[in-house]
Amino acid sequence: MIFYLGKRYDRRSKKFEDGREGGCYDIRRYVFKGKSDIHEHLAYQFNITGEAEGIFYVEVKEGTLYVEPYEYFDRDAMFTCSAETLFKIAEGKTDPVLAFTLGKLKVEGNIDKALRLKELIDSKKR
Repeated sequence: MIFYLGKRYDRRSKKFEDGREGGCYDIRRYVFKGKSDIHEHLAYQFNITGEAEGIFYVEVKEGTLYVEPYEYFDRDAMFTCSAETLFKIAEGKTDPVLAFTLGKLKVEGNIDKALRLKELIDSKKR
């Protein structure tokens, strides 16, 4: 059982406490949604492993954040991690650089743009 934004998520049933399914598609909606303070173009692909396995991409274009359940072949960076690791990064409990250093987050692509992930997540908390 893990918690995200005050919602309990049961990894066995793959559902949040309100009964919503908790697969990769729903998890991405909790982590990334709405507008962003970043006005540079960023495109990230997330490969979620283990429970809630799946792929989605996050694109920031002109301050608007788009999240789609597809692979993104023209991405700036690709992140591979578990849903639990992504939750911890999004909640600010784990620094993305530390997760990378500990081997919990794998990164491929443009490292400079990959480092902007922390800024993107921080902009969603405001």
